[in-house]
Amino acid sequence: MSGKPELRGRAARLARLLPTGGTRGQAARAPFVLLVVVLLGGGLIGLLVLNSALSEGSFQLDDLKQRTKELTDEEQALQRDIDAYSAPRALQRRARELGMVPGGDPAFLDPDGSVKGSPSPAPAAATPLVLAPEALTATSGSPSAPTPSAYAEPPAPAPTSTTAGTSAAPTPAATPTPTPTPGR
Repeated sequence: MSGKPELRGRAARLARLLPTGGTRGQAARAPFVLLVVVLLGGGLIGLLVLNSALSEGSFQLDDLKQRTKELTDEEQALQRDIDAYSAPRALQRRARELGMVPGGDPAFLDPDGSVKGSPSPAPAAATPLVLAPEALTATSGSPSAPTPSAYAEPPAPAPTSTTAGTSAAPTPAATPTPTPTPGR
């Protein structure tokens, strides 16, 4: 006697379709439980990796924000320096250090060729504190053979007086002489 009641008719046919045995039901649950555990473990590991990547990105973002702030501060400091160097007084001081002097009174040419105004030369400049590159090469080379300079001192124009009724033709001293600029 098996302990199981015998089935008849329709119940017997259905019982034949279903698997028999209690161990088979236990064995079918094990892969399902294992699959659920693996999926949960994989999900947790995935979340841990994702959280770590987000944290690393957050740290990089903070570092980049700090670097941007430092570069902005540096840019502003450089802009202040540029503004200080381009101020009129700073430009005037630097020009005097280079031996430049303010120009004299200008003269203007009318379309008919007459000169308006009386040009006057700029005041004599003191010796410049900064030497031209040609002067540096001449002193560093042999002192007995001076290097020819590409710059020519323009001749001092003789002061001319023009009367109101007389139109004066431009003189060679009144026309500017172009001088070459090194490195351009």
